This record gives sequence, structure tokens and C-alpha cells, in this order.
Amino acid sequence: MNMNLVGNWSYPTNIKFGAGRITEIGESCQQLGMQNPLLVTDRGLADLAITQQTRALIEASGIQHNLFSDVDANPTDKNLEAGVEVYKQGNHDGVIAFGGGSGLDLGKMIAFMAGQTRPVWDFEDIGDWWQRADNNAIAPIIAVPTTAGTGSEVGRASVIADTENHVKKIIFHPKVLPSIVISDPELTIGLPAHITAGTGLDAFAHCLEAYCSPHFHPMSQGIAIEGLRLVKEYLPRAYADGTDIEARANLMAAATMGATAFQKGLGAIHAISHPVGAVYNAHHGTTNAVCMPAVLKFNRSAIEDKIQNLANFLGIAGGFDGFYGYVVTLNQSMSIPTGLRDLGVEEHRIPELAEMAAKDPSCGGNPIELTVENLTQLIKGCY
Repeated sequence: MNMNLVGNWSYPTNIKFGAGRITEIGESCQQLGMQNPLLVTDRGLADLAITQQTRALIEASGIQHNLFSDVDANPTDKNLEAGVEVYKQGNHDGVIAFGGGSGLDLGKMIAFMAGQTRPVWDFEDIGDWWQRADNNAIAPIIAVPTTAGTGSEVGRASVIADTENHVKKIIFHPKVLPSIVISDPELTIGLPAHITAGTGLDAFAHCLEAYCSPHFHPMSQGIAIEGLRLVKEYLPRAYADGTDIEARANLMAAATMGATAFQKGLGAIHAISHPVGAVYNAHHGTTNAVCMPAVLKFNRSAIEDKIQNLANFLGIAGGFDGFYGYVVTLNQSMSIPTGLRDLGVEEHRIPELAEMAAKDPSCGGNPIELTVENLTQLIKGCY
């Protein structure tokens, strides 16, 4: 077993990867000039040992800090408003975003919005709206993922739920990319099996949609393919034995790779998953996994040759049908629900969800053009 899984990566940002590297948190704060960071995480993580140990490491470095954990599973504009208020009142000078996708996304947005004068929705990922922001007012960010799924630690955007309109919106700015990432697989050892499955399949969906996107980005294409291989090889191991540090490390790498790869685009899986999460507060990665088989079928005519090549690389026999069967079996092996109905989605709201999905920026990367009409049929297929 090769356990030499340690590296210092600068693509797409400065990544300190390896077991035990959370001990470098104080040094990382000093590197960015943080003397009083705000540690942002979700409610479930706030009192756990990994969070308390991280806080002790920060304090041992002689750096004061505060904790903000009023973060929902799908972070909202209200969470953001509260976090910005705490940031300003505490005279903080940077953010440590700590946790899964929710803590990472909200932490990045607090660092982004604390110095802005315009409302957050003015920076939605539409055209060049990001240029409205005051670049100099964006606080430095350290990201510490504690799951292996979203890859938000290397993302230039956050997904925030608009509570007034019950819709998820993507807020983008290049400087939202954290300056330092600490990826320590030991922080993921305590993840329950169902969260390991949902987050791992989130990484798989990121890589798969990036790979299938028609946009030209060979670097992302290559990263997506290797990310898919890592999830295929190591997710079943991590699911079966949560203490398998080699599997945990490789999944963390795959998650980072997925979010790097989807610079090439996402597609219908995410276009559907975002409104389902906004309306029903469903777990994002699990929702992606539920939608994956139906979306593969829907896109078949445009991606069959690509999937044939992918299946060959992954050692899956049978071309498109073999790959489709593999995805269905993988979901079943980890007790992923078979339809959106099992996530609480109500059938009468499918037309409304299709309208919301059609407005999602992820639509732009789907291999087949998405409309309200075909999304309605596709969501029925996921139901």
C-alpha cells in the first residue's frame, strides 16, 4: 500500500495536502497576515473534536479568533447577513472556512461580502457582474474541507439560497478562491457512511458533468477523467471502512479535482439538484446521485462515444450501457434513494422545479440544450 500521499500544490491555488497537515493552520494564518480570523463552520461541526482541536491549534499559535456556526445545510442569505455582522463586530481580518460545502461556501461569502456596499445578489454569476465588487475589500480566506465532495475549497464561487424566492444562486468572483487550502484526510475519518456516499458521489457528478460538457478545456477534461477513476476505486473502500486513510485521502483529491474540472461546465444534474435543494433542503450530493442515471439516459445521443472512451479507461465493459449499469449499481450499493420522491419532492411541483432549473447557470454546460419542456420530462424521469 502506497501511503506517500503528501504534496504541495499550486493548481488552482496553494494546497497543503496530507494527513496531519491541520497542524499548519497557525502558520497559514500568519502567512496571510491574519491576526484575528473568523472560523466559519456549520452547527453540526461546531462542537465536534476536529473543530475544537483546530481551534486549540490556532490559539497555540498565538492567534486570537472567533467562531461562527449559524450555517444551514444549504446556506442562506440570512446566514450570510448574520455572519457578516459577527465578522464586522469582531474586527476580524480574514476567514477560516471549515467544513463541508455549507461551511466552505458561507465562509467564502462572509470574506467576500464583509467589505462590499452592494447587496449580495448584485454579484450573481451573470455576465460580468463580479466586476461590480470592490476587489480590495475582499478578506483573505483559508479553506479546510472536512468532507470529500463539493470541492468548494478550490472554487471561485459559492451557492447561497435566496430565502425570499426559494432559489439557489451562484455568487462568483475570482478572489473568492481561497489563498490557502489545508486538505487533511484525517479530518474526514469520522464521516458517517451515508455522508461519505453522498459527498463522494457529488465529486463523481462534478467530474462526470465536466467530462461530458461540450466546452473546450483539455486540462479540465484530463482532471475529470482521473477524478472519476479515483472515486470508482476508493469510494467503495471509504464507505466500507471509514478509517481507511488511503481511501479518504484519494477521495479528498478527487473532490478537489471535481471542482477544478467543472471550470469546463456542469449540466442537467446540477441544474435540477440546485432547485430541489433550495425548495426541499435535500442533501446536494445525494440529490446529484439520484438524478445521475436519468440525466445520462437523457444525454445519451450526445455523449455515447465519450462515455465509451471513459468506460474503457475505467475498465468498465459494455460501453454506454455498461457505464450506466455501473452508476445504477454504485448508487444501490450505498443505499442512495432511487428517485426524487424519496427526498420529499412533491409531484405537483415538478413544473415549478423545471422552471427554476431552466434558469440555473449549470444548464449552459449540458451536452443537449435544456428547456423548461425537456427539463419537466427529465425531472419526471428522476422522480
